[in-house]
Amino acid sequence: MCDYSLHNVKTRPAQVGDKVTTRLFKSCTRGFCAPEDKSVAVCLLPGTELSFTEDVRRVRSWPWTTNAINYKTAIFRQINKDNPAIHHDALEFPDGRIALLTYLEEGQTATVLQLPAAAVNTQGSEGSSVRLAEGLSA
Repeated sequence: MCDYSLHNVKTRPAQVGDKVTTRLFKSCTRGFCAPEDKSVAVCLLPGTELSFTEDVRRVRSWPWTTNAINYKTAIFRQINKDNPAIHHDALEFPDGRIALLTYLEEGQTATVLQLPAAAVNTQGSEGSSVRLAEGLSA
């Protein structure tokens, strides 16, 4: 899903293995862009797991605050969904802290490690079950 402020931007869904980069779009909000086209926002589903190439950094809101989050992995979440006029796209870090995606520094690269289980299509092209794991089927 992409934040409400990215609805006027061309988008595509994320796939496992995608390399995405934080970008400030013309709508004045940050999101993930596609490496093949920086004008395309890559939309993540809640629960998508990401691995960044470096520790995640956020924009410093005050001179005495730090911009380092000190983690390279995060899970995409949507927060404050009861209020449609604010940003929802966020990252949850291993210590439980949550940072809005729009407050991350531009130019950080991440890889989509895993999509949420609900996003995995369990039906084959002819409607047959697909093997999910050793010995399990849908």
